[in-house]
Amino acid sequence: MIHDTVDLDPARYRAGCALELFGFRQASSQTRVVVAMSGGVDSSVVAAHLAAEGYDVIGVTLQLYDHGAALAKKGACCAGQDIHDARRVAERIGFPHYVLDYENKFRESVIEEFADAYLAGATPVPCIRCNERVKFRDLLETAKDLDADCMATGHYIRREMGPNGAELHMAADPHRDQSYFLFSTTPEQLAFLRFPLGGLASKAETRAMATQFGLSIADKPDSQDICFVPNGNYASVIEKLRPGSADPGEIVDLEGNVLGEHRGVIHYTIGQRRGLGIGGLGDPLYVVKLDPDARRVIVGPKEALKTKIVPVTEVNWLGDIPFEGEIALNVRIRSTRPPRPAILRATGKGRAEIELLDAEEGVSPGQACVFYEQDSTRVLGGGWISHRRGG
Repeated sequence: MIHDTVDLDPARYRAGCALELFGFRQASSQTRVVVAMSGGVDSSVVAAHLAAEGYDVIGVTLQLYDHGAALAKKGACCAGQDIHDARRVAERIGFPHYVLDYENKFRESVIEEFADAYLAGATPVPCIRCNERVKFRDLLETAKDLDADCMATGHYIRREMGPNGAELHMAADPHRDQSYFLFSTTPEQLAFLRFPLGGLASKAETRAMATQFGLSIADKPDSQDICFVPNGNYASVIEKLRPGSADPGEIVDLEGNVLGEHRGVIHYTIGQRRGLGIGGLGDPLYVVKLDPDARRVIVGPKEALKTKIVPVTEVNWLGDIPFEGEIALNVRIRSTRPPRPAILRATGKGRAEIELLDAEEGVSPGQACVFYEQDSTRVLGGGWISHRRGG
């Protein structure tokens, strides 16, 4: 089959372009870049732009789960139609493209832990684990095996050179910033990674560039929810992975009084108010704790959701100063919330206690707590919330 390719005259595409380039000393034609292509607009534009700049581009797409079952799922990534879309971009622009079967790696490194975390009453963030354990570990090593000088992705985050090496910074567009999902990127990985879209002012610029390159996916919707969870129904996925996990149990208040029966702990999350089936009891009640061992959902007033002390584990520290003592910084508990002032107290290797200056609601085990430098866009790393304490 013959495919038309694009005339990649760099000057034609450079005017007004805000994409960050790489600054290697050798010519772009001597610089090999592996682009992690999900089949979406962002990574496709990165690949097309780098090819236009004369880089030796190799596109790689990961098949992460059963592409047959995912063909009809809109807003997914790394399966079915998305693989086809990535391949079409490579054919149109004219660079090699490979599809790697990472289903086993993804299941073992991401999906299994997701199921176990949910069963333990946590609220996991599998997209972070996917970046950490699959894309920035396994795929990055594959890029090195292909003799690449670096690996580029379509993430909205910035990599800047500081006095002590590469630093991670929030994206220029706060509405697109993905730093929450990339906090576990290590200094060694950061040395090899590039994020060309981080400096763009808006997603509209990315789509305009896709149109300029003649890419058929220019108007493709963004991926939604978790890629392997159809229609956002987490419980149905857990039930398939862990049969019997949806056993019913009691809904109790903070004193242990039974208020009703639930249909399985996996159907509830910290902070949930609707769908509890215990209306008419006075003031609104919220899920404040999950006890999967006792099959109990504990509810209480909104005030009981507030917490100021947040213990974290598996800390990835990207700061220049040592990870010890007390450190004033900002933290983000959820991806949709802005960073807030806090005090970090290191409590051991990879462990810390975060004191929020203003109490937050709905803090749940399994979520990420991401650190930021005060009065700066720099990401200082982050950790995983191990359990919630009041205060």
